[in-house]
Amino acid sequence: MTTESTGASGRTAIAEPVVDTEDGPFRGTDDGVVKVWKGIPYAAAPVGELRWRAPEPPQPWRDVADARRVGPVCPQPTDPRIPLDLGGVQGEDSLRLNVWTPSGAGDRKPVMVWVHGGAYVIGSANQPLYHGKALASGGDVVVVTVNYRLGAFGFLDLSAFTTPRIRFDTNPGLRDVLAALQWVHNNIAAFGGDPARVTLFGESAGGGIVTTLMTSPLAQGLFSAAIAQSSPATSVYSAERGRRTAEQFLDRVGVSPADAHRLVAAPLPAVIAASKRLFDEVPVRTPGTLAFAPIVDGDLVPDLPIKVARAGGSLPVPLIIGTNKHEAALFRWMKSPLMPITPQAISSMFAEIAAEQPGLQIPSEADLVDAYSGLRGKARGMGVARDIGFRMPSVWFAEGHSAVAPVYLYRFDFATPMLRLLRLGAAHATELPYVWGNLVAGSKDPTFKLGGLKAGTAVSQRMRGRWTRFAASGEPGGAPPWHPYRADDRATLVIDGEDTVVDDLDGELRRAWGDEILSFR
Repeated sequence: MTTESTGASGRTAIAEPVVDTEDGPFRGTDDGVVKVWKGIPYAAAPVGELRWRAPEPPQPWRDVADARRVGPVCPQPTDPRIPLDLGGVQGEDSLRLNVWTPSGAGDRKPVMVWVHGGAYVIGSANQPLYHGKALASGGDVVVVTVNYRLGAFGFLDLSAFTTPRIRFDTNPGLRDVLAALQWVHNNIAAFGGDPARVTLFGESAGGGIVTTLMTSPLAQGLFSAAIAQSSPATSVYSAERGRRTAEQFLDRVGVSPADAHRLVAAPLPAVIAASKRLFDEVPVRTPGTLAFAPIVDGDLVPDLPIKVARAGGSLPVPLIIGTNKHEAALFRWMKSPLMPITPQAISSMFAEIAAEQPGLQIPSEADLVDAYSGLRGKARGMGVARDIGFRMPSVWFAEGHSAVAPVYLYRFDFATPMLRLLRLGAAHATELPYVWGNLVAGSKDPTFKLGGLKAGTAVSQRMRGRWTRFAASGEPGGAPPWHPYRADDRATLVIDGEDTVVDDLDGELRRAWGDEILSFR
C-alpha cells in the first residue's frame, strides 16, 4: 500500500509506502529511486531485566508506525580520534534496523544484511556511510542495516553471575544479530526481498560477527551467503577470559559479584564509563586482545570459529572474505593500542600466546624475518600486526571453509593520492565507501582532494557489482574472472585501479605463520 503527501503548491511530493510486518504496519518513504523504512524495531527495548538478556520480540501494534526517521543507536563511548557521525541519538531502545529497496516493480530480490564494525564498542547502522540507496538501486537488491548492542551491553559475559533472582545471557550482541536475521526471514518478503537469498555481510567487528555466526548451529538457515571484510576472526575468547573481564567490569562500576543483579539498574553513564576504561586498558595490558568480543559459550558459539572452520564445521554457504593491504596504518595514525605495532607490544603478545598454550608452535623470529624481508622498524611491526589481526585469520578461515562451500578471497589495495600522502594507503575500513557507493562524505572529506575520484568511482562500480551479483547467485563474476579459492591455486582477487587475480598471494605468509597459532585464543 502506498500513500502520497501533497505540498502547499498542490504538487505531489514524496510517496509514503506502508508495509505490513508480523509486528504491525510501518510507513516509509519513496523518492522514486528507493523505498526506505528506518528505525524498525526487530526486538523489544533491552532495558531493565532485559539489559543483558537475549532479545525478546517487540510488542505487536495495529496502528501504522512511523518509519521515516532513524531510531536510537546503542549507547557507546565517544573518542575524539574517531569522529563518527552515528546518524542518530544514543539510547537503549536501539534494537532497530533500516531497509532500502529499489522503487521499481518486482519482488523476491536478493537481500543484503549489514553488520557494522567498530571494535565491538562503537558504530551504528545509521551512519551516513551505510545509507543503502546506491547499493540497493545499483544492484537491484534489498539492503538491511542492523543496530546491535555494543561494548558491555553486547559483549560482556555476565553469565557466571546468574542467580535465581536474575539471569544473564551469553553474547547478547550476537543474539541481537540472530534476532534481526530471524526478523528478515519472517518479514523481508513484504519489502520485496527473497528470504531464501539473504547475504550476511559486515566489516571489522561486523566481519567478526559474520565469521562467528558462520560457525554457529543457531544461525543455520538464516542466511544463504556471507561476506566478511577485515574480520578479526581470532578475536573470540574463552569463557574463562570472559569471566575475568566481567569481574574487572564489576570492579570498575563499583558492584560486587554477589550484587551483580544491581547492574540491570546501573546508571547509563556509569556503564559507559566502565566500558571505556576496560576498552582502553585491556589492549595495553594484554596486546592483541580486546575488552569486548564474542565468547565461546558452547551454545551460540560452540568453539573458536577458526577451529570449527578448519574442522569443516562451518555453515555450507558461499563466502567472500578478505582484508586491506595496509590494515594497521589506521591504528598507527590514530595512535590506538588496539593493534600491537611496536616490537615490545608484539613480543608481549607472543609471550602471552606461549603462556596460554604451552607447546604451541609459534613462528620463530627467523621465520618472520624471511616473511617480512624489506620491512624495517615500525613497518615490520605493522605488517606483523596486520597479519595476525586480520590477514592470517581470514586466510585460515578461507582454507577451512573452502572444503564445505565456495570461498572467494580478496585483498583491497586501492588508495587515493591523499591517503598515500597521509601514509594510510589501503588502511583498515578504507574499502567501505566503495562497497556502499558513498564516496565523498561531505565537503570536509579529504579522500579525493588530490584526485582519484574517477578511478575510485570505477573501483566502487566493480566492487558493488561483484558484491551484489554474489548476493543474487552465490558467484561474484566480473572481469577478470574471480575463481573460488582452492588448494591447487588459492586464487586471490587484488582490488586496485585495475583488478587482478593472483595465485597463492599469501603463500609466503602461510608458510611463515603455519597453522597452529590460529587457535591460540
